[in-house]
Parts: sequence; C-alpha cells; structure tokens
Amino acid sequence: MSTPVDVVVIGGGQAGLAAGYHLRRAGLDFVILDAQAAPGGAWQHTWDSLRLFSPAAYSSLPGRLMPPQPGETYPDAAHVVSYLTEYEQRYDLPVVRPVRVAGVHRDGELLRVEGDSGTWRARAVISATGTWSRPFVPAFPGRETFPGRQLHTVEYTNPADFAGRRVVVVGGGNSGAQIAADLAHDTDLTWCTLREPRYLADDIDGRALFDHATARRRALDEGREDTGGVASLGDIVAVPPVRTARDAGRLEARPMFTRLTPAGVERADGRTAEADAIIWCTGFRPALSHLAPLGLRGPRGRIPTAGTRAIDEPRLHLLGYGDWTGPASATLIGVGRPAREAARQIADLLR
Repeated sequence: MSTPVDVVVIGGGQAGLAAGYHLRRAGLDFVILDAQAAPGGAWQHTWDSLRLFSPAAYSSLPGRLMPPQPGETYPDAAHVVSYLTEYEQRYDLPVVRPVRVAGVHRDGELLRVEGDSGTWRARAVISATGTWSRPFVPAFPGRETFPGRQLHTVEYTNPADFAGRRVVVVGGGNSGAQIAADLAHDTDLTWCTLREPRYLADDIDGRALFDHATARRRALDEGREDTGGVASLGDIVAVPPVRTARDAGRLEARPMFTRLTPAGVERADGRTAEADAIIWCTGFRPALSHLAPLGLRGPRGRIPTAGTRAIDEPRLHLLGYGDWTGPASATLIGVGRPAREAARQIADLLR
C-alpha cells in the first residue's frame, strides 16, 4: 500500500517546517517525514552551551517570530527546540515521525518515497535532511594509533566530561571556537586550526551574515563580481562565550598538526602536543543518500541545482543544505526565502 500526496517533504527540522508553511499557503496536499522521534530537528542534539548567532527576532521561520529567551540575548538550543515544536503545532503541519526514508525512486509520472514505515507516491519531493547526520572527519596519518578518545562535534555535550584532561580541538570555524571556549577554563586545551582564526567584528551577528549571503547570491545571479559573502567577513562569530575566552587569552590557536601519535598529535616542524581526547570540529556533508536511486550526484557529491530545483529532476527540490540551495538556507532566518520559492515552483509545476 502507498499513500498519494502532492508533495513529500523529507526532513522535519527547520527547513522542512519552512517548506511546510509555504506549501500550506500554496494549497498543496503534503506530508513531512521526519526521522527524529520528537520535534526540533538537529537542535535536539547539540552541545549544552551552544548559542544562536542572532537575537531571537532575527532567528525566525516564516510567519512566526521566535519569542525572546528570558535573560538571554542569544537563545540556546533548548529555546530553539521549543520554538520549532510550537511552530509545528501552530500551523498544524502534517509531520509523520519517526520515519527514516530509504530511497526516492522514479515511478512513472510520480516519485516513490520508500520509508521504514510506509511508502508515499508524490508529484514532487522536497529533500530537507540537512547535514547533522553526516559528520565529516578528515583522514590523518596515525589516527588508528591514538589510544585516547576521538569524537566529532555531534558527540560533544559539555566540558564536565573532560575536566582536568588534555584535549585537542580541531577546526577554526564557529563550532571549533565555541567548543574550544567551552573547554578553555577546565582542561589543558590545544586548539588547532588550518589558519589563524578570523573573528568577525564583535558587533556583527547573524543579521549581517544573512544580509551578506543574500547580497552575494544576488550579485552572482546578476552576473556581477563575487562579493565573497560571509567568508569575506571572517570565519568566527564572536558570541559572548567566545569573546570572553578570547579576551582572557585562553583561545590561542596552534598550527594544524600533520599526524596523530600514540601520545597525541605532531606538527610538521616536529613539535607535539599530548592529548587524552581529540574533538573533530571539522564540519559536515549533505545527507543525500536517500536520493541515490535518482542518479543525480555531480561534482563533490552535490546534486546540481538551479536555486533549490534539481536540474536533472524538476520534481525534486533541495532545501537547507547551504548557499548552493539558497543564500543562508542552512540557517533559521535564511531558509524562509528559498522555501517560499520552492513551494511556488512546485505549485506552478503541478498546475
């Protein structure tokens, strides 16, 4: 048995909910399939001290402002989970969970979405599975010789697990800086980055980042010179905990090592740092394995798109994976516009 719908949205996090909001406004029959057991998407699984880069009002999905968190300028992850839960309920979005989608297949004029608890046949599909489920750890010589603990950003919770220990944090982006700041006070910390950390000005937060990402996308679409977008401003947003650790001199970055050893890590110049644990804050890859049956993968594992629409399969849209699927589309504030455009294009296609 299979369930027929106009649109299947795969993923019930912030991108999936934004898509649902606009599909509802377009009058389409749709379902959102979420692999999580509860609302909140990846925000349910972050480290305890994580803070948004922007105030609540500038971290909102379409139609509903995020309320401020009492006593906090930059809300924490638990506040985001509460907001997404309320958002889903407010708009009565048809989320089915938990459903893990195994594959999307062409089925004549329809797309067949096969999950572990059912099958749906849709006239269009929006994939909004994000990246959190695909953490990336680079290959380094000697990884198998290091006897200590190795974990990725997704497995880090709080500094209590590492108090008094020697910890190497790898990565010069926001996650690396925030986790290094988290550990800077109670551990023997070594923070390794590929290049000297580039902090954005202290008064810049997610509002400016969204504006820059949008301006870059507009410039590229109009054939003008690449503005560089967010990358031109820096790599790290100086949220208060990062700023505090940095200004106290506790966030001194070291050059990247070249190999792991049984004792820790070693740089190209032969200098070493002993470690009990290594935390890889080295990013993510798009979670797209469910789309493999469609045979759409291009360079670097991405599916070529025009905006959110897959070029070689116009019934498929990708939402929330980064700038290649819409300016700042992996952020709360940024996903609304590409979600609206995807819903509009799908409505036009189905008509």
